[in-house]
Amino acid sequence: MEKRAKQSKVFDAFRLDGKVAIVTGASQWLGWDAACALAEAGSDIVITSRELQRAEEAAAALQSDYTCDVLPLSLDQRDYDQVKRMARDAQAWKGHIDILVNNAGGGSGRGACNLFKRNPEDTVNLIHINLIGALFCCQEVARVMAEQGSGKIINIASIAGLIGRDRRMYHRNQKEEQPIDYAAAKAGIIGMTRDLAGLLTPRGIYVNAISPGGFDHGDLPEGFVKDYNSETMLARMGRMGVDLKGAILFLASPASDYVTGHNLVVDGGFSVWK
Repeated sequence: MEKRAKQSKVFDAFRLDGKVAIVTGASQWLGWDAACALAEAGSDIVITSRELQRAEEAAAALQSDYTCDVLPLSLDQRDYDQVKRMARDAQAWKGHIDILVNNAGGGSGRGACNLFKRNPEDTVNLIHINLIGALFCCQEVARVMAEQGSGKIINIASIAGLIGRDRRMYHRNQKEEQPIDYAAAKAGIIGMTRDLAGLLTPRGIYVNAISPGGFDHGDLPEGFVKDYNSETMLARMGRMGVDLKGAILFLASPASDYVTGHNLVVDGGFSVWK
């Protein structure tokens, strides 16, 4: 009779007890969802925001809902010195960094989003925040993880890096369109993730990305939501507080220990339904 491998308990593979996770831009929206998912699984959390007060408020809320320690830090990831300081402070807090969720960024930034009206300074700023700043965070946190010989990095990309937008959906609902530079930055995140995985996985550091589709923050035009839903297999947008948490926990936990260099698309089927 063929000998079977001893089976571990699958739910135990999702536990993060004793781990330290950094979640950048975690004071709201999907960053907050990521922090909550990791805290619920037992991880201690480092929350960053460009405004320290917002990080402190999020930290207090997280501690009231979960039994975890939380360290709030200010971070503008466009500034490399601030990124170095953040990584140093996070490591000093508990002596190790096990997870990085590279979430901080933004969808449009300031000014007009149409390509022919876009201010070049706004383009540079958006790419600096969404791509270069994320690379800075990977560089400094991976430095710590490489010394440990272990770690999990999750870069938040977007389906914007995978598809071309139908901007008629935006125009007919009087909604500002997504700028081309956002797609460029998020495509860069996906490429960066794959090459970082090639570099870092042999050092014990897993690197993956998540590409969310549209999530409804409750501030979108009704017509836009209806149009978006009609183009999605699940006929709805992503739900805040629900639909990203499982993907985050999977890639942060031992449950994904044979997954690296992967881009997990969480979009209800929007990007593949034509």
